[in-house]
Amino acid sequence: MASRRKKTASRKGSASRSRKKRPQRSFPWFRLLLVVLVAAAGYGVYLDATIRAKFEGQRWALPARVYAQPLELYAGLELSPARFAAALERVGYQQVPALRHPGEFSRDRDRFHLHTQRFRFWDAEEPARRLRIDFDGGRISAINELAGGRAVPIVRLEPEQIASIYPTHGEDRILVGLEAVPEFLTTALIVTEDRGFHEHSGISLRGIARALFANIRAGGVVQGGSTLTQQLVKNFFLTRERTLVRKGNEALMALLLELHYGKDEILEAYLNEVYLGQDGARSIHGFGLASRFYFGRALEALAPEQMALLVGMVKGPSYYDPRRHPARARERRNLVLDLLAEQGRLEPAEAARLKARPLGVVEKRRLASNAHPAFLELVRRQLQRDYREEDLRSEGLRIFTTLDPLLQRTVEAQAEARLGQLERGYRIESGALQTAVIVTRYQNGEVLALLGDRDPHAAGFNRALEARRQVGSLIKPFVYLSALDSRAYSLASRLQDAPLTLDMPVGDAWQPRNYDKQFRGEVLLIDALVESLNVPTARMGLDIGLEPIIQTLRRMGYPDDIRPLPSLLLGALELTPLEVTQLYQGLAANGFRSPLQAIREVVDAEGLPLQRYPLEVQRVADPAAVSLVQYALREVARRGTAKALGARFGADTGLAGKTGTTDDLRDSWFAGYDDDRLMVVWVGRDDNRSMGLTGSQGALQLWSEIMARSGVLPSIYTPAAGVSLVEIDPASGLRADRGCEDRVQWPFIEGTAPETLAPCAHGDNSGPGNWFRQWFD
Repeated sequence: MASRRKKTASRKGSASRSRKKRPQRSFPWFRLLLVVLVAAAGYGVYLDATIRAKFEGQRWALPARVYAQPLELYAGLELSPARFAAALERVGYQQVPALRHPGEFSRDRDRFHLHTQRFRFWDAEEPARRLRIDFDGGRISAINELAGGRAVPIVRLEPEQIASIYPTHGEDRILVGLEAVPEFLTTALIVTEDRGFHEHSGISLRGIARALFANIRAGGVVQGGSTLTQQLVKNFFLTRERTLVRKGNEALMALLLELHYGKDEILEAYLNEVYLGQDGARSIHGFGLASRFYFGRALEALAPEQMALLVGMVKGPSYYDPRRHPARARERRNLVLDLLAEQGRLEPAEAARLKARPLGVVEKRRLASNAHPAFLELVRRQLQRDYREEDLRSEGLRIFTTLDPLLQRTVEAQAEARLGQLERGYRIESGALQTAVIVTRYQNGEVLALLGDRDPHAAGFNRALEARRQVGSLIKPFVYLSALDSRAYSLASRLQDAPLTLDMPVGDAWQPRNYDKQFRGEVLLIDALVESLNVPTARMGLDIGLEPIIQTLRRMGYPDDIRPLPSLLLGALELTPLEVTQLYQGLAANGFRSPLQAIREVVDAEGLPLQRYPLEVQRVADPAAVSLVQYALREVARRGTAKALGARFGADTGLAGKTGTTDDLRDSWFAGYDDDRLMVVWVGRDDNRSMGLTGSQGALQLWSEIMARSGVLPSIYTPAAGVSLVEIDPASGLRADRGCEDRVQWPFIEGTAPETLAPCAHGDNSGPGNWFRQWFD
């Protein structure tokens, strides 16, 4: 027994010693805590870097905004009161009984009271002003300040925004600085969303408790527990998922944001970031854009109750949408006003008065990006030469274009109306005719209006820029320009209008014919152009040679190589309406070509100029020869193929132009100009089938309607240097005197006027022996 006890004791001692040699290990809490702390610190550093990188860089991808020409008002401007009122409404002005805020106007028949809005142009800032504008008939008679009555020489209204080039995510905003935000709005926002904003460091336990108590007392959610900083973090950095991890990130990032940035900077970012509604695919962010979207005016021009409505919408822009749910929106707005009164920020009587006012929301305007797609395509093409697509979608550029919105709408309205009349009058199936119209100010090449489809909102095939069609007789003025430039011909030169056959190396012989298939024998050069005769033109062109004519076309702006075939003399060339406009621009501008342009200025988001598009002028033809062609084109509109213009507008108006008709009446063209504007019109069918319309029956009719409604600026013919007016007998083309009853004055380049007297002339009337005859003639 004793022996067994000893052995047992010995085993226990041995086991005890064994356990002492292998002590049990405890869980490494310290190491785990250290790892967690290191990971948390690393994650905090990551979040901190994320916040600073985005908050200190470009915070938002801002769309490029595209503007039309501003409407410039001055005494004497031809503008009807009705068109002026329509222009104001398109810019966003509201008609009211009495002016209270910028962006409003009142009207008493032919007198307007107008409170303009401040707008920063590329060259200066136009201030807000209160004006009285008086009309007399169809023009402005006086512009005066409302206070004091001082006359104002000129007023430049803010331009109409015609498009935006949005970021791929579709966000849109107008950035506002905190200094430009009304104090009432920031006060209402803080009282409603975060009363402790200026005390907390990003999160507020007191705010959470206060919101919980207010919601219980109200029986619903009237306040939120998140601070403005947390809301900014959620919208600016994080997704909308509802998880504890996201909520933790939100709190941590709010603390970090407050650590690095001041309250004013955080508040300004919030004012520009907050989501306040949806406009189709475009999301409305920030109070600056929301003010325009809901009320049609700048943020600083809002009434207090309107600011309260925007603040109330922060909680739920869709739920409190004032257009779809006006009752909810009114209730929410009134709650914001009540909260301001409770906090002593608004007198109770004033709050009651504001609560009684209507919401004041304007009718939703059509999205500007589809306003004038054909013109905007030209703008895009010119922008792509200077800017990357991502810059247009993110840098907040402001693009000031050459578009005249009043003229553009006149073109759009008359195109659809006149094409319908042509279809009915000539028994063409409805909708078969198409058109393209381009209007420019030819002295500087600015494109004032552009239409690429009879449907002005169609964004497909742009006929003004892409439809290459034969131009027919539109080419003839450049054939005659080459002949007159050679000095071998004058307007009084005699041309043969007789059958012409020209053997071609390949194919059938070329036999040009006049439109009426008649031959007139001998005709004067000016009459051949005025009546658009094919055979005399072809004979003259072959005489001077095809190469000088090709060189003339190239200098005037023809964009491609030209095959030296005789058919080019009669317009067997294909051009787009834009290319035709470029050719005629140099002709209308006395032989000086300016590249057509749709953009005036581009500025960045801060208003600093980025790109200027200065006037570029190049002499491309002898002004003396051009002066003769211009005179002949005036005769076209007075007595030639476009004589309908002389009958409608008066023979002394000075309109000039040329009709164009192609084989089988497939294309109808007219290119014409007054003292300021050049307009090119094409009418035809997309399938290139005959429509049965000449240039004077189709395109000229639309041209005439547009000019009648937009106004014609009369022109007086002034010969160029080196050109003299000489009295001519139009029947013979010879020099006339007082003995010729039908004598006219034609321009001649010095040394090219005829010396031979016409049969009707009496002789030298300048001699002293003939003074009795001159007295009694």
